[in-house]
Amino acid sequence: MAEAAVELLERVARQDVALEELRALRVALQAVPPAALRARLSGHHLEALFSLLGVNDREQVSACVSILERLLQALDPLYVIVNLREKLYKGLLHRDDSVKILTMSQVGRILEDSAAIMEILRSPELLQQIIHCISEEKIAVAKEAIKSLSRIAQSQEGLEALFGSALLGELWSVMATSDVVRYRVYELIVEISSVSAESLSCCASSGLLPELIGELTGEDMLVRATCIEMLTSLAHSPQGRQYLAQQGVIDKISNIILGAESDPFSSFYLPGFVFFFGNLAVVDSPQQICERYPVFMEKVFEMAESQDPTMIGVAVDTLGILGSNVEGKQVLQKTRSRFQNLLSKIGHQAKNAPTELRLRCLDAISSLLYLPPEQQTEDLLRMTESWFTSLSSQPLELFRSISTQPFPDLHCGALRVFTAIANQPWAQKLMRDSPGFVEYVVDRSVEPDKASKDAKYELVKALVNSKSIAEIFGNQYYLRLRAYLHEGPYYVKAVSTTAVEGAE
Repeated sequence: MAEAAVELLERVARQDVALEELRALRVALQAVPPAALRARLSGHHLEALFSLLGVNDREQVSACVSILERLLQALDPLYVIVNLREKLYKGLLHRDDSVKILTMSQVGRILEDSAAIMEILRSPELLQQIIHCISEEKIAVAKEAIKSLSRIAQSQEGLEALFGSALLGELWSVMATSDVVRYRVYELIVEISSVSAESLSCCASSGLLPELIGELTGEDMLVRATCIEMLTSLAHSPQGRQYLAQQGVIDKISNIILGAESDPFSSFYLPGFVFFFGNLAVVDSPQQICERYPVFMEKVFEMAESQDPTMIGVAVDTLGILGSNVEGKQVLQKTRSRFQNLLSKIGHQAKNAPTELRLRCLDAISSLLYLPPEQQTEDLLRMTESWFTSLSSQPLELFRSISTQPFPDLHCGALRVFTAIANQPWAQKLMRDSPGFVEYVVDRSVEPDKASKDAKYELVKALVNSKSIAEIFGNQYYLRLRAYLHEGPYYVKAVSTTAVEGAE
């Protein structure tokens, strides 16, 4: 261990240290390996450092937090919880957020250790204080608390501890702090419910999950909007979907969409409700959801055909999600000319809308047009080709013009569209027959930044990995693409220079 660090630690233990020396210790510890730290570190060093956190000096507290962060990381999590339990509890009560975050990070380490986690469950006061941290003003502290409690609930013992009467009462008490904190508790409940059917059952029995669902039909439209976001997350798990169906929640959401026409405030919550069904369709069955809840598809088309950029954006996102798998694509194809006309509008928006909506359109188009190689039947290839040609009179040139604009996000968005269709023979023929397109693909000089280089590389990889590329592009271009792939995304060709005698 570096002798300078040892000497400074001993001075800390004697309470004979100034701020400058704490700063020096912080620097010195960076060079000391964890094993050396463990060998020379003792309880009185830690005791002294924790006591230095009690002063009303932000710079000293900051220095001590950095030192403790380094030292505690070197220690076994079981040692930390057994020997520093009281210090952790006091750390969660500290007035300085950096101390709370340090403490929560140590709790996180303990919860990742199968031997140490049981010690936390034997510390009701510590668990109680972690629950209270959900109501902290600093969001970073609250997020760590939610993460820790979610991790605790992943074991049977943790579930029993968290939903036992005492701690459950604390959760209800913390919820009453404010609307913001209430939503944080709901976020925790959704995370726990998503782990297993048993964890969802605990959340339902606690009354917290029914409370969240009850918010869905409340009078506050912003609360509805927040609530539906959380239920969308819950619907990603099989047990979450089953519970929502059993409780009649999905039917209720469908009925709210139906009644939205007569609600002047529906614009606050309607996008979230439609997005809920889009996500539900993908994780469940697009065909079944669209057949059972026809109001969903009708509303998506209405929103996409409207003049409201917010509604168009949500509709485009939802279509992209719905069309991300083959069953969803086929559902959209059944609407025939209505969807074809909508594609023309999406292509127009991709070219002319404000930047954020253009990006959403490009992402949706990529999702709609992508077909995995194993699903490329003649019918599906004809379908994606007809969708592509519906986007614009000259769709390849449309996306090429977007890809040459000096805006990295749009540039990458257009490249992702090319990547989505790159493994489909009809698209390869279009690329081959478009003057200068293949040269553009292998030209590294047009990619100004890392994101663009990565996006171009993905396009090249998609082309090279396609079975039909060599035949369609021809051997010369195929070999150039393979060379590009082999050289990697950031390859720079060496330029040789020759010294000329007498040159300046």
